[in-house]
Amino acid sequence: MRSFVAAHDPERQVLPFRESLLAMLGIAFVTMLIALDQTIVSTAMPRIVAELKGFDLYAWVATSYMLASVITIPIFGRLGDLFGRKPFLVAAIVLFTSASVLCGLANSMMFLVFARGVQGIGGGILLGTVFATVADLFPDPRLRLRWLVLVTSSFGVANVIGPTLGGMLTQMHGWRLVFFVNVPVGIVSLMFVRLFVPNLHHARKRGRIQLDWLGACVVAVTFGALQLLIELLPKQGVSGTTLLLAAITLGCGVTLYFWEKRMGYPVVPVDVLFDRKLVALFAISVLGGFALFSMAFYIPLLFQGGYGMSPHDSGMLITPLLLGTTVGSVLNNRIVTRIRRANLLMHVGFALSVIGCLALVSLDGHEAHAVWMACMGASGMGLGLVATNLTICSQQIVARDQLGAVTALLQSLRIFGGMLGTAITGALLGHLYARSVDRSLDSYQATQWLKSFASPDLLIDRAEQSALIERLVNAGPMGDAMMHAARTALVASIHVGLVVAALAAFVGLCLAWFVPAVQVAYRDAKGRIA
Repeated sequence: MRSFVAAHDPERQVLPFRESLLAMLGIAFVTMLIALDQTIVSTAMPRIVAELKGFDLYAWVATSYMLASVITIPIFGRLGDLFGRKPFLVAAIVLFTSASVLCGLANSMMFLVFARGVQGIGGGILLGTVFATVADLFPDPRLRLRWLVLVTSSFGVANVIGPTLGGMLTQMHGWRLVFFVNVPVGIVSLMFVRLFVPNLHHARKRGRIQLDWLGACVVAVTFGALQLLIELLPKQGVSGTTLLLAAITLGCGVTLYFWEKRMGYPVVPVDVLFDRKLVALFAISVLGGFALFSMAFYIPLLFQGGYGMSPHDSGMLITPLLLGTTVGSVLNNRIVTRIRRANLLMHVGFALSVIGCLALVSLDGHEAHAVWMACMGASGMGLGLVATNLTICSQQIVARDQLGAVTALLQSLRIFGGMLGTAITGALLGHLYARSVDRSLDSYQATQWLKSFASPDLLIDRAEQSALIERLVNAGPMGDAMMHAARTALVASIHVGLVVAALAAFVGLCLAWFVPAVQVAYRDAKGRIA
């Protein structure tokens, strides 16, 4: 505590201790608002899709949020540099909380996807602003790291309580409360930010302000077309629609490349993106996001739809995955100064993730909860080690004037990897499930029931299952056996998605060898800096 309460030096700490503490509590509540939403929604998704139907839009509930975040993070990070961050924090909290209410009131999957996109705009503004606000409050890097404990602690708390709380609320009171719970957190965040966070302005250069709005629009079209292409290609193959989407994706991608090279503050800094020293780190960031988000978003469906678990049990079992990322980050910071090569922890992290994913595929749903939690924890801890080392390695490799751009790009690429993971896993799941169910019903000579089994949301809604089994029994075929076949098809489909996540982690493990060797203040056995 004495290090916090040291004499107030504006060059190191803009505000005195008490005001700094209150301002950082506001920042901590904001980060909890973001993190809680990210961890609480995935557990409720199977029940949401069972009630609203529209399984084809399952992945879009996540990716619409991510897409909106990716394009708003750099734009509003730049606006915060120019006009101060507090107005954008306040506006983003209001927008995020209001969009949460819209999500809770959604009466269709399409409306929910739209509301999540609006929520993603608010979340992107918050992510692009909140960490920079901490840097504004504490110009001294060492002091800043000590105060960041409040921020990382809020993420840890959200990772611990989010999945279980989401499952409990969904099971006891319905999935809508999962979104409404953001309202009180948002109100507290708004009060603290308005009252205690100062509006610090940087000296602004004269001249016209350049903001890359066109680049942001092109990014949105490119990623949106890419996701549609990923979803439709397994269903339609090479068709006029998929060829058009491929042409849009390629054309917009090329346009984006040449346009961004002209911009002073681009949404996608292509010159940095293709830096030979950093390209492996950027690819690893994509692959880490791919593995984490595809697991976090589809494993609840495996638990609830494939194995018939309750939302509460599902939330409890997925908690170690998200908590493990926080534990991995903390362990990494304790270990990284005690080894000669920081890169080694990245290898260990990806190896843990591969082992955890493949172990999950080997389980059949009858194991003790401790076994599931151990596998999930191993995967999460591994990805936590990777994420933290990406930042550490990049900061050791690049020049000081590139730190901000590289750190922001790593975060954006991680979100992009998450978009790819949820989209590709969702497309594989839908295609493989439909094909497997078709084969199973054909073996029972009951293909006339294919429409009833067409979507996995049937496997979450118990009332609908009972009604369907009764109709099946009355019509002749074996209802229980066919329902079991559908569950088996869903489990096998999600297992394929987990294998793809493990493959992404394995490729990341291989790419880690191409990251330049990094050493972070290595200390020998006697505590001396080597």
